[in-house]
Amino acid sequence: MPKVKTNSSAKKRFKVTGTGKITHQKSFKRHILTKKSNRRKRALNKDGVVHKSNVDFVKRLLRLK
Repeated sequence: MPKVKTNSSAKKRFKVTGTGKITHQKSFKRHILTKKSNRRKRALNKDGVVHKSNVDFVKRLLRLK
């Protein structure tokens, strides 16, 4: 029986915390930053948590379920 592969794009985008939550980088922080406020850019630095409606799907991509 062959091994089941983890989705390569998902393992680059998501990280599992010690408590089991799945985090991701927030979008809109790559370019066109001059019109965005410093406060907004600082908020985008923090990791976001995957919404509970998508957790099962992401776990399946990462082979955690």
